[in-house]
Amino acid sequence: GCARDWDGLTCWPRATFGEVVKIPCPRFFEEFTNTHGRFLQRNCTQEAHWSEPFPPYTIACGFDEGSSKGPEDQKSYYSAFWRVYTAGYAASVTSLITALIVFAAFRKFHCTRNYIHMHLFVSFILRAIAVFTKDAVLFADETMDHCLMSTVSCKAAVAFFQFSILANFFWLLIEGIYLQTLLLLTFVSSKQFVWWFIFAGWGAPTAVMFAWVLTRIHQQNTGCWDDDENGVVLWIIKGPILLTVLINFIIFINVIRILVHKLKSQEGGGSHSSNFVRLAKSTLLLIPLFGVHYIVFAFFPESTGLEARLYIELGLGSFQGFVVALLYCFSNAEVQTELKKQLCKWQYQEYLTFSHKHRALSRETSPVNYVTQLSLLDKISPKRQSSVSQNGVTTV
Repeated sequence: GCARDWDGLTCWPRATFGEVVKIPCPRFFEEFTNTHGRFLQRNCTQEAHWSEPFPPYTIACGFDEGSSKGPEDQKSYYSAFWRVYTAGYAASVTSLITALIVFAAFRKFHCTRNYIHMHLFVSFILRAIAVFTKDAVLFADETMDHCLMSTVSCKAAVAFFQFSILANFFWLLIEGIYLQTLLLLTFVSSKQFVWWFIFAGWGAPTAVMFAWVLTRIHQQNTGCWDDDENGVVLWIIKGPILLTVLINFIIFINVIRILVHKLKSQEGGGSHSSNFVRLAKSTLLLIPLFGVHYIVFAFFPESTGLEARLYIELGLGSFQGFVVALLYCFSNAEVQTELKKQLCKWQYQEYLTFSHKHRALSRETSPVNYVTQLSLLDKISPKRQSSVSQNGVTTV
């Protein structure tokens, strides 16, 4: 018969001589043609060779009907998206690592609020690294046979990708919870709360990931775990993410209510109030920007609003880490002031070092120094010592 075959678009199962195999069109065709329920067929010939798909992909899967762009145009379109989100994740990683170094280097920034920010930075860095890893393992080689690809490395890459997404959403939720707690209470600066936040931010995604891996192994251990998932497997990941987004959205509404109440009740607006407003402003900018959009697509099929989903989740989403670093670190007045102080300190130290070297050089090259050196040379010269010796003998 005919062996399992990967034709570059879909995987065809084994077939006996003369058998006609019928499979549904690949899911990605449905996503950009909005056509569903189409099928392809191939015949296993007597010579043990697969025939060409009939009808062809473009006709059978409604490509000509549902898309105004040809296959090459679509390939260029998605390649452009790949370049955009690769650049976005690279910019995010660079800015987030820089922000981590800033927060770690200055003791002034070692506080509960910034500890939470730093863990959020790490979750975004892991998300970017997971995307790069998944692309490198699964899609770097276009000649790879995806029918036979079911290795530990590719499954680990997908599992790491799913974990990074979960951790990122959970840490966004921690940010929202901390902001609301800070607005309601006044004793959250104690370090004991940091450990609870760390346990929740990393422990919950680990538990969910452990459940997902076990379910995958026992119920749907196919391919590289990046294929279509059944309901149970899908909602193990999607459910917690949706829950975090819903809670964060509720927190967002409640925080706005608290802020409006506090701002109305304050007459003078002291320094304590300005701290609340500054922190609330930065976090409120993040909550609607990250994660809330997931609600829009959560209850619809994957093919719904594909282009909008691509723009938001890949285009804008890849720059999330960069925006987080910008809001929480580089645009923070305290960070800017501290960096300016450190820069002035470095410049002053450079000036002192230069002045010290200049004075030393001036002393070495001064006329007085030359006279002193000549006097010393005259005293220790052999000729001088010989004359002294002779005078001494004559005297004796």
